[in-house]
Amino acid sequence: MKAAVPITKMIKFDLITIFPESLQAYLDTSILKRAQEKGLVEIKVHNLRNWSQNKHKTVDDTPYGGGPGMVFMVEPIFNAIKELKKETAKVFLTSPKGEKLTQKKLTTFSEEKDAHYIILCGHYEGFDQRVHDNLVDYEFSIGDYVLSGGELPALVLVDGITRLIPGVLGNEQSLENESFTNDVLDFPQYTKPAKFNGWDVPEVLLSGNHKNIQEWREQQSLKDTKSKRPDMSK
Repeated sequence: MKAAVPITKMIKFDLITIFPESLQAYLDTSILKRAQEKGLVEIKVHNLRNWSQNKHKTVDDTPYGGGPGMVFMVEPIFNAIKELKKETAKVFLTSPKGEKLTQKKLTTFSEEKDAHYIILCGHYEGFDQRVHDNLVDYEFSIGDYVLSGGELPALVLVDGITRLIPGVLGNEQSLENESFTNDVLDFPQYTKPAKFNGWDVPEVLLSGNHKNIQEWREQQSLKDTKSKRPDMSK
């Protein structure tokens, strides 16, 4: 019988959004579900409107100075963070203006012992600047494009951190050869059948020669990195 993986850390996530139902289904599935069941992470989704102080549960308003769209007000966010934030917690904010999220950054976040991350999901025209200036520790983006909301980036962050926690994945070795782990892309993978529709698996992978297979994989990783992500091979 396989020995149980000892629990060495717990990472806590609090996600604040105005669309909690859009997050919950993904969080209750697959790897994230198992990580929660193992007690390796705790993930809670909160509706920002719960911290609104008016009867209509308003959390946004028109921008000072005019312009299109609505802006998240500072007061409900201040109230939410005041209630949720403990001494060691860090507040993250999803924003197209934020630092681009990388595998190295995810690794750093995953290695913090007993970390607590509060994630603000953006919408509309963004947040009152006083949120950025006074309440947030880290602003991040998942790419140079704009989405309709910050829920997807928030899920990317939670998933990317969680899968790196020891004990979450069934085979920890799978992390060692992934794309970006060693500043190169992953090598090509094949499975049965060896021949299909005139497309063959490379002979080296069928040879049983582990040294040759390892060399081929390293060569393919470098080749793919150079051709598909030349920015990584500089």
